[in-house]
Amino acid sequence: MTLLRLAFKSLRARSLTTALTIFSIALSVMLLVGVDRLRSATQAGFSGTLSHADLLVGARGGDLALLLSSVFHIGNASNNISWETYQHFAHHPAVAWTIPISMGDSYHGYRVVATDDNLYAHYQYRGDHTLKFAKGHSPEGIFEAALGAQVAERLRDQLGQHIVLAHGVEEKSILKHDNTPFTIVGILAPTGTPIDRAVYITLLGDEAMHFDWSGGTPPAIGEPVPKFDASKLKVDEVTSFLLGAKSRVSTLYLQREINTYKPEPLTSIIPAYTLQELWTLLDYADTALSLVSAAVLVVGLLAMLTVLYTALNERRREIAILRVVGLHMRQIFLLFLLESVLIATAGTIAGIGAVYALLFALHTSIENKFGLPIALVGLSPRVELYAVVTVLSAALLGTIPAFRAYRNSLVDGLNAR
Repeated sequence: MTLLRLAFKSLRARSLTTALTIFSIALSVMLLVGVDRLRSATQAGFSGTLSHADLLVGARGGDLALLLSSVFHIGNASNNISWETYQHFAHHPAVAWTIPISMGDSYHGYRVVATDDNLYAHYQYRGDHTLKFAKGHSPEGIFEAALGAQVAERLRDQLGQHIVLAHGVEEKSILKHDNTPFTIVGILAPTGTPIDRAVYITLLGDEAMHFDWSGGTPPAIGEPVPKFDASKLKVDEVTSFLLGAKSRVSTLYLQREINTYKPEPLTSIIPAYTLQELWTLLDYADTALSLVSAAVLVVGLLAMLTVLYTALNERRREIAILRVVGLHMRQIFLLFLLESVLIATAGTIAGIGAVYALLFALHTSIENKFGLPIALVGLSPRVELYAVVTVLSAALLGTIPAFRAYRNSLVDGLNAR
């Protein structure tokens, strides 16, 4: 205990250099742990976005692009699929349920998702959590809409309010559907998934917005606009659809049947497997960032070594006095070793604490800005390993100034100028 108190007092006597050294180690640890925690938090957020959906089906294209556009609202789908094709698989004897998804419009930069009641009945996230409404109900009429929690919170829209949707996914679109305003009838409860960052309408509502369009373009200026007739509305195509099989055994058979469907080129993916491909791709970036962060940590530890070593000349008289009052040179050695360990421990705790504080403070902003779901995750064995390695490395490097202090003689310390 005496050595520990001496170590604390010695570091406190050099509070400025000690604080700067702790800060450099904390910054290094924060970078190293931050890369790992951000990766794990992102992985947990992505993995928890969709549960119990066996297949995701869209037009022929890349697996990752289909998953990111349909579920995470990142990017765009390569093409649409016909309503007849969707109906064929929706009524397939091996299929328990389907959720149609039609996208292509936005509201102040947030995606507009046209779907049906199956979304609210069958969509699950974070295990077995289902969608619930904080206010109102699901859209039923053609011009009714429901807002995700973040959309309603950020834009401060309320039930009964009329909103105008825009064509395209840009935040500021020049093509607005002014002739077909929608009424907000529901606001979904927060889910911590991309569900919170979208506006939901019916499939016929999506068709109604484009009633007077031809070939995907609005009428030209001066061109006669046909009068809106709800009886003529029919769904022609959807962007993609989620599918739940009646048994897990039939999932692979369904996937093969969809991928080889003759009337229309389709792609079907198992969302969980495709996410694993995404993590495999990101592993290279994770490794590179971890190596850079580890190099920064080494620099921080070397800075600690430099501070302790260069302070030896100033502390020669201090060491001699400690010997005069009865400390053995082994205890002097342990004193310097303790100082190294205390600095590294304080820096490690501060660095890990800063990472979790930033993750807690910024996860909502990251989700809003980049559309990346971030989950708050606890300590992992990898973080614990980083902490142990940092402290042990500091102890190892601390033996260098400790051994130098051990060799300083009593007479040399008393005669130091």
